[in-house]
Amino acid sequence: MDFIPSLPTLLAFSAASLLLAATPGPDMTLSISRALAQGKKAALFVVLGTSLGIVVHTCLVAFGVSALITASPLAFTILKTGGAAYLLWLAIQAIRFGSSLSVKKVDEARGTPLTNVSTGFWVNLLNPKVIIFFMTFLPQFVTAGDPAVTHKLLFLGFFFILIGMPVNTIVVLAADGLASWLQKNRGVMRGLDYTFASVFSVFAVKIFLTHSR
Repeated sequence: MDFIPSLPTLLAFSAASLLLAATPGPDMTLSISRALAQGKKAALFVVLGTSLGIVVHTCLVAFGVSALITASPLAFTILKTGGAAYLLWLAIQAIRFGSSLSVKKVDEARGTPLTNVSTGFWVNLLNPKVIIFFMTFLPQFVTAGDPAVTHKLLFLGFFFILIGMPVNTIVVLAADGLASWLQKNRGVMRGLDYTFASVFSVFAVKIFLTHSR
């Protein structure tokens, strides 16, 4: 199956994806807030919506990057180098500013499942940081000369969802206790920040060194 990356690549991607899923951010804040306001079922529909947003990002990256490789392998190399620089910038930002999680127990009007799915979908789809991240993160795990690059990018995108959804589901099911615990234990969040920064710094350096040869 040519669309499945090599085992080392898959393991590295899995580790990075799991870390991303566990790091508090806008999606986690939204799902926890919805769980506290409307219940866990409503929050799970939000998670479904954010995952559908990732499907769209994955397709855009897969077909867009494939077209870029066909048009100019040099441009793809520039994209990956820029992506490595962006990952390094994210690592620095994680150390400087840290994870954000601010959840308040407020009552909201009860939304339908479709409303909650739509909220998660549009929040994810229209987030410029998510767009930039996917455009720079996924290409780090493919090479310009790979004839199966489109299928591999699609596989990685859906694999990212497969890894993230169980984590997000656990977060939703444990929303009340988890939100309070994370906000009281800032040291844990800082630990995630430093781990995040370390992993993405390694990716960035690896790409820079590869392109310098």
